[in-house]
Amino acid sequence: MTPTERILAIKAKLGRDLVILAHHYQEDAVVQHADQTGDSLELARAIPGTAAKYVVFCGVAFMAESAALLAPAGVQVFNPVPEAACVMAEMSPATYVEAVLQRLQHPESPVIPLAYVNTSVATKAVVGRFGGAVCTSANAATMLQWALAQADKAGQQGRVLFLPDQHLGHNTANKLGIPAEKRLRLDIRGRGERIDAQAALQARLLLWPGNCPVHAVRFKLSQIQQVRDQYPEAKIAVHPECAQEVVNAVDGAGSTSFLIKYAAEAPAGSRVYIGTECNLVDRLTRRHAAEKTILPLWRSGCSNMNKTTEARLADALEAMLEGRTAATTVDEADTAPARASLTRMLEACS
Repeated sequence: MTPTERILAIKAKLGRDLVILAHHYQEDAVVQHADQTGDSLELARAIPGTAAKYVVFCGVAFMAESAALLAPAGVQVFNPVPEAACVMAEMSPATYVEAVLQRLQHPESPVIPLAYVNTSVATKAVVGRFGGAVCTSANAATMLQWALAQADKAGQQGRVLFLPDQHLGHNTANKLGIPAEKRLRLDIRGRGERIDAQAALQARLLLWPGNCPVHAVRFKLSQIQQVRDQYPEAKIAVHPECAQEVVNAVDGAGSTSFLIKYAAEAPAGSRVYIGTECNLVDRLTRRHAAEKTILPLWRSGCSNMNKTTEARLADALEAMLEGRTAATTVDEADTAPARASLTRMLEACS
């Protein structure tokens, strides 16, 4: 049988006991089998209320971990490709984050961590233990305001450590009007021993020096200028993981859900360039081909997202059904604090 036939057979056999979730950056061959697609926030919201016995999360490792944290008792979460990592998530190892947070704390100016969802469950647990929360690109502004308020409750002038994506941190701060002089990009080398303690005390927002190569490295001002020169009437929208000079130069910036809506709401006959992972942009191109032109600002793909193929999904479903693969689990010591960091986000954004 073909991978498509194998997947459809298992879906028919399990019925409502199986739910397949797929991130927007997955390829079409995988997305066609998903019961729900979405960005990190949409898919996280889908987990707590599921009645399925099996949740198969097509994305990268931290997404399956988050699903396992939020899943009701008795629900097993499976990752079709456990080795599908996230480069950005690996830039903020839990031991480093904990060491830096300990260095930053001050009795009159506490630090509340706010972790982008693109982090390991161990890092989310550290954030949870320090009273912090998780955010996504869709709710980063709401959650940064939440974190600042929590920090201010605890001290005269609280501070927030935003990790690991410095660019999402800068772009969110710009959106909220936090001045540049109140931000500090941390030097985390040596577990934070090079941090300027006095400068850190004066800052309102402390930024971890991480980034997403798919967005921060591959989208540039020169590409925007080329579009402006050739097609002055065209609109450009990008993901807020792009560098702030890129975000400042375009017509719109937001999460994957924002970009999908931006393309959908563009007038008939318009030309729109989207700066994000190309699987999503290609899908938007095909979806709107009859009435408008949707193009990638630059072709930028995530190699880890693309590790989940239709064949790998079929193999994983069969292995799950036959008991040949283990469900995603979380270290017991990390479960409660990591879940707290996620739950705080869901409560703040309810």
